[in-house]
Amino acid sequence: DGSPAYTTNGAPSDCVGLALLGAIPNMPDLVVSGINQGGNLGHDITYSGTVAGAMEAVVGGVPSIAVSLDAREWSDFRAVTGVVVRLARAILAGGLPANTFLNVNAPPVPSNEVKGVLVTRLGQRVYRDVLVEREDPKGEPYYWIGGEPPTGVVEDGTDYGAVARGYISVTPLSMDMTDYQFMEKLGEWLGE
Repeated sequence: DGSPAYTTNGAPSDCVGLALLGAIPNMPDLVVSGINQGGNLGHDITYSGTVAGAMEAVVGGVPSIAVSLDAREWSDFRAVTGVVVRLARAILAGGLPANTFLNVNAPPVPSNEVKGVLVTRLGQRVYRDVLVEREDPKGEPYYWIGGEPPTGVVEDGTDYGAVARGYISVTPLSMDMTDYQFMEKLGEWLGE
């Protein structure tokens, strides 16, 4: 359609940082980080390069959306791209609150089987990681973290619960991860 396009290699947050620091001629109006294969649900957000890309945009003053498909092989992005276009139009028309970005996750089903879209909160992922110790050719130990793919707690109102039930989840996330309810108790611990 004649729109300029740019490509780069690197972690999503580094790629966004390059753009915001001037590697492209104009500051973007919106950053969409993803779509990647593999969900970013619940605790996953703390490990996610896709979410980190969206966070980097917010740090740079640009609204953003992180988008993931909760599947490793399925590649039917039609339903989730439709939702992202709707969200992008709304964000460009009305903005997001300061320090807020959206985390969108789609279920691993064909687009015509998606049940709808739900606004959610973060859910809980369940990891069953296993540490595997091996030895390199020089006899030095090295480690792999493996195990079963993560599951989660299917709970109403959560991102994991929505995706597990066949819905696209949209979770508003804040850059402020402070536990305000614990601050007073922490002050007591420190004698304040």
